[in-house]
Amino acid sequence: MKPIETLVLLLCAVVGVVLIGARVKVPYPIALVIGGLCISLIPGLPQVGINPELVFLFFLPPLLYAAAWFTSWHEFKANLRAIFLLAIGLVLFTTLVTGVVIHALIPELPLAIAFAFGAIVSPPDAVAATAIASHMRLPKRIVTVLEGESLINDATGLVALRFALAAAASGTFSLAHAAAQFLWVASAGLGLGLAVAIIMERVMRRIKDDALIITVSLLIPYIAYLPAERLHVSGVLATVAAGIYGGWKGPELLAASTRLSAVAVWSMLVFVFNCFLFILIGLQLPGVLRQLSQYSTGQLLAYGAIASAVVIVIRPIWVFPGTWLPRLLSRRLRQRDPVPPWRHIFIVAWSGMRGVVSLAAALALPMTLPNNLALPGRNLVIFLTFCVILSTLVLQGLSLPLIIRRLGVEGRSDDHDEREVRLKLAHAALARLNQLGENSTISEQALQRVTTTYQERIQHLNDQLADVLGWSPDRERLIATRRLWLEALRAERQELIKLRRGHQVDEELMHRLEREMDLEETRITQ
Repeated sequence: MKPIETLVLLLCAVVGVVLIGARVKVPYPIALVIGGLCISLIPGLPQVGINPELVFLFFLPPLLYAAAWFTSWHEFKANLRAIFLLAIGLVLFTTLVTGVVIHALIPELPLAIAFAFGAIVSPPDAVAATAIASHMRLPKRIVTVLEGESLINDATGLVALRFALAAAASGTFSLAHAAAQFLWVASAGLGLGLAVAIIMERVMRRIKDDALIITVSLLIPYIAYLPAERLHVSGVLATVAAGIYGGWKGPELLAASTRLSAVAVWSMLVFVFNCFLFILIGLQLPGVLRQLSQYSTGQLLAYGAIASAVVIVIRPIWVFPGTWLPRLLSRRLRQRDPVPPWRHIFIVAWSGMRGVVSLAAALALPMTLPNNLALPGRNLVIFLTFCVILSTLVLQGLSLPLIIRRLGVEGRSDDHDEREVRLKLAHAALARLNQLGENSTISEQALQRVTTTYQERIQHLNDQLADVLGWSPDRERLIATRRLWLEALRAERQELIKLRRGHQVDEELMHRLEREMDLEETRITQ
């Protein structure tokens, strides 16, 4: 079987695993890591060789950019202290402690390479945490802190990895030099990413074609990442800065049709990239294990279990004191931001699942050091990284929803906030219609029809916000109207399909009308 055929079959298999996971309510990050493990057990699969640099170059920028796009800058800034304590302090703490423990456990693994492993597994993947808890109504602040942490901690971990590999090549390390270098790398990366985002915003404003705009949006993370890496600053932070700025400007930059198409394209891209990464680890794991023949199976399993336990335990050791100590030392902080409930702190401490960034970092380890010597322990680091990802996703990921329910950690439903926002939007539309009503050139009949629609929407939202019980005549009429709209649209769809089968409508017109119906149905059902 040709490699491309094998790859397509494996991708189909991974999609099947994800579908099975969805049926049994297992979040897709867990299904993917299990799928990657299953792939590694299939005999006779080809050994896939991939340039480590291509892993970061191809996979990492769009994954980071997509996560940053949906991050709220306002909420991120409001929780900056907590995010920085996790994204910088905890990552460096995890790198150091994990490196020391792994070096003591496996003395033949050089200390610098042990620190490199610590840097690889130090940044948790909050995408996995939020995906796993997506059906749980977590307090908004917990979600914001976890998502904000994931954007910055990747940069911290990857910069620490860079320093560890440099120390492995030179045999020396200067903390003062590393700290100064980190500040320069981070600040220059952020500045470069912001500059790229501003320039690309102006470019996109001049483009009118939806397909071209989406293509440009796919290029932006690479345009931000590549120059930053060439200049030896943080490509990760450059990509994150570009993504946050793009997400902030997106509502005023993109037309409705463009936005609908772009979200669909990006959702598919992120999912496929995650699938490919776990396929890669599945294909490489047998070869990695063959290169570890000097270790027995028992030794490897013990090393993987200990490494996973260390990574899991370090997080609560940092999170609880990191939450309490600043408030104990500052009364002003206590007054402005009281200590959150211990249950909330525990959820943050337990949400340390490692994911695709750690996987990409392990696969991207160079074969040789800058001095052209072989990188010692590369295969062992890849194996231990997979063990940590598997352990944290399965153990913490599967138990997180149960713990959330058991501790009763639930935030207020978003439904109330959503209805309040919808009510404000409807009032704004009605105010504009009233202004237009003063213009004698406006059709009174058309104005009345649109105004009535918004008045009914406002009444319906007010009823919902007031928690009206039972069925008032107005609410019953509104529900009946929506049902009639949906029935009418269903009849339109059936007729359109009938016309298409009878070759009475061409494909271009058919898809255009179908899109209009989709948008109308979405509006009615919201």
